[in-house]
Amino acid sequence: MRIVEQPRLDSDGDATLRLRLHTADIPHRPRGLELGDDEEFIVKIRPSLFAPPSAEVDHTRFLGFPHVLQGQRLCIYLDPSREWRPSAGMAGYLSRLWDWLTDAAAGAFDPSTAMYHAVGGVLHHADATPTIVVREPGPPKRQQIARLVARSPHRYDLTYSTDRDGHRTPVFVLASDLPFGAASTFALFLTLLDDPHLDRAEGRPPEVSPQSPAFLTSLLASALRNPDGTEQYFVLAVPHPAGGPHHLLGGRLPATTADALRRLAKKHGTAVNLDPAIINADIPIEWCNMSDERQEVTTRRDDNRPVNGFQGKTVHIWGCGGLGSWLAEFIARAGASAITVCDPGTITGGLLVRQNYTEADIGQTKADALATRLRAIRDDLTVTVAEGSVPDPAVSLSADLIIDATVSHSITTYLDTLAGEDRTALIAQVATDARTGSLGIANICAPGDTCTPSELDDQAGRSVVADGGLELYHRLWEDAAEGDELTPTRGCSVPTFHGSAADLAAVAATLVNMIGLHLQQAEAPVSGTHLIALPHAPAGPRHHFLPAASDTRG
Repeated sequence: MRIVEQPRLDSDGDATLRLRLHTADIPHRPRGLELGDDEEFIVKIRPSLFAPPSAEVDHTRFLGFPHVLQGQRLCIYLDPSREWRPSAGMAGYLSRLWDWLTDAAAGAFDPSTAMYHAVGGVLHHADATPTIVVREPGPPKRQQIARLVARSPHRYDLTYSTDRDGHRTPVFVLASDLPFGAASTFALFLTLLDDPHLDRAEGRPPEVSPQSPAFLTSLLASALRNPDGTEQYFVLAVPHPAGGPHHLLGGRLPATTADALRRLAKKHGTAVNLDPAIINADIPIEWCNMSDERQEVTTRRDDNRPVNGFQGKTVHIWGCGGLGSWLAEFIARAGASAITVCDPGTITGGLLVRQNYTEADIGQTKADALATRLRAIRDDLTVTVAEGSVPDPAVSLSADLIIDATVSHSITTYLDTLAGEDRTALIAQVATDARTGSLGIANICAPGDTCTPSELDDQAGRSVVADGGLELYHRLWEDAAEGDELTPTRGCSVPTFHGSAADLAAVAATLVNMIGLHLQQAEAPVSGTHLIALPHAPAGPRHHFLPAASDTRG
C-alpha cells in the first residue's frame, strides 16, 4: 500500500487522502471484478468514532458490482454499528477493503442479497418523509395507480384497492436497474430514467428506450387528482439484475413542484413531453423510507424457531391474566391467523405489576383490553372476544389450539369433558407456581388422544413427586403453604400469586416455545407435560418433558 497524495483537511474536519493498493496478486475468477495491478482509492476519514472511513474511486470500472453505490462509492460496511471497530483503526479498515476486493475479484457475492444491487444507492433520505409500508403485491402492469393511506404522520400504507381513499400515487416499473442511483434532484432523476447507465457519457446509445415521458404522464395524471398544496408521491419498481421481485423506491416531490405539475396538466394535458434539460436543476426529490413487507421479499425474523408452529393457526386463549396476557401477545407476533380471547375479569391497577396491561386499560375487561392490544400488533390478525367464561365448545374444538391459562378448577373440569370429544384442537393447560412465578407447567393433550389435562397432571405429579431429581417442581403439586400466596390489599382481598412481569413474561415465552414445538410436529403431536424453570429459580433441571403414560411415541 502507498499513500500517493497527502491527507488534506476540509472544513468539516474530515481528512481525505488517496492511497494505492497493489492488487496484482488477488486471484481472479470468471465473472469476478477485473482488477488492475494497482488500484487507487480516495479515502475519507471522519473525526467521529461512530463513522468508519469511506472509499471512492474516480472511475466507473466497478459499476454494477455489489456494494458499489452510485457507480463509484464502495459500501464495505453494511452495518457500521456492528462491523466497524474503531479500536482496530486503519488496519481494520484496510483489511475490510481488501476483503471486498478479494470477494469482488472472485465473484463471491450473492447477487440476490448483495446490498443496493438493483439501485446504486439512495443516499438522500429526507428526515421529514413518512415510511411507506408495502404489503400488497403489485399488479403486472408497467404503470399502475395506487393510493397512499396515512396511518400516522410517520406511516403511509400503499394499496392498490380502489375502495380506499388516499393520495393517488403512480407505481412505475422501470426497464432497467439504476446503478448510479436515483439522484436527489428531479431533473437528474429524469435524465437517469432515460439513460440509467450514463451510456451517453461514454459515447454509446442508451440501453433502454426513454422512460421519462411515460413516467411524467403518470405523475401528472396523479397530481391532477390530488388536492392543491399537497406533495406528490411516486413509487418506482426497479428490476433486480439477478431476477426476482422488483426493488421498490418511494419518492416525493415538494408541494410547490406538485402544484406546478397540476397547473401544467390543466393547461396542456397529461401527455406532456418535458425535456429534463429545461427543468430547474434545484428541484429536490425527497426519498422515503420503504418498509417492503411483500411476502415474496420478506423472511420472518423468527424463521425456523419453535414459534413457527403458530403460523396461520387459530388459537383460543382462556384466561387473560398473568400468563394468558403474555401468551396472547407472543402468539400474535408468531403469526397466528386468529385468536379468540376469553376472560370476564376486570383490570385493576395492582395487576399492572405482572400482567400485560397499561394504565389506560384499568376498568376494562381483560378480554376486551387484550383484544385491543392484539389488534394493534398486526393488521391481518383476526381477534375475537368470547363472552362468558368459555367460548362456544363447537368453535373451540375446531380451532388448532386451546390454551387454558386460568386457575379455575371449574374450567379444568369442563376442559376434561372436551378432551374426549372429536376435536381438531390441541389442548394446552398452563400454570406457574404461586410462590415465585418462576416455574412453569404445560400439559399437552394432542388431538386424537383421549387423555385429559387432569389425567396428564395426575400422571406427571406422581412421577415428579417420586423423583428426587425433580424436587424443584414438587411445589407444583403441593398445597400452598402460608406465605406462598400474596394478599395484595388489607381486608376482603383474594389471595393471588407472587411474581413479577418479567417472571411471568419469561415463563409464558418459554411455554409458548414448548407448545410451538408440538404444533410443528409433522406427524401426530405427542401428549405429555413440560416442566420449565427460569434461570433464577432454585437449582434443578430447567426443562423436563414427561410423555403421557399411554403415549409411547415420545
